[in-house]
Amino acid sequence: MPAKAHILIVDDDPELRDTVREYFDLNGYDVSSADGGEAMERVLAMRSVDVVLMDLNLPGEDGLALTRKLRDRTTGMAIIMLTGAGETIDRILGLEMGADDYLPKPFDLRELLARVKSVLRRSAAPPPRAVGIDSRPEMVRMGGCTLDLAGHRLFGPTGAEIPLTSMEFDLLQAFAHNPDRVLTRDRLLDIAHHKDADVFDRSIDVRIARIRRKIEPDPEKPQVLKTVRGAGYVFVSRPK
Repeated sequence: MPAKAHILIVDDDPELRDTVREYFDLNGYDVSSADGGEAMERVLAMRSVDVVLMDLNLPGEDGLALTRKLRDRTTGMAIIMLTGAGETIDRILGLEMGADDYLPKPFDLRELLARVKSVLRRSAAPPPRAVGIDSRPEMVRMGGCTLDLAGHRLFGPTGAEIPLTSMEFDLLQAFAHNPDRVLTRDRLLDIAHHKDADVFDRSIDVRIARIRRKIEPDPEKPQVLKTVRGAGYVFVSRPK
């Protein structure tokens, strides 16, 4: 049998931690909990974690600082931020620091479970396909970078790997499969598994800005992922 996915919830509310732990345990997950950064580090020192559920309002180091630390350390671990309903700025900062998703409090446990399943699906890279199995290329040039579709990896002009979150890869893959075609924000939200009733629907803009810092020579004057005013974004396969 496959190993259970390991979920770590970092929240200073003991009742919430116990509720989430019980619910995910009943749904077949392995769950650990921590009330802050020190306890989180103790869990991470003992075993690997697949998904971190990170509360932003923590005593001591807040969730934004911990998210930045985790993302600087690895891209293989998915991070879902748990935010207050009105904390739009914090959500933007969290996404800029590399969080994969966010969910406002109070949340429905069923929706949290759905979000966890979604980031786990995106984090699981498929095995490489044999070349020629379809007409799509395995390696796609994006400006000076190269996107490895089979390996879920991005390489810079020198060949060095550029870290990607699972959601950033999903968006780049969508552009790679639709070169020179405008993708609307709604379409990109659907691809990112994040189309919901939340008023913060500009998260795609935040993620595009983060991706541009990785693939554009000048992110302030993008030539690879261009904005089409009033329509969406387009991957220019042959920038001038």
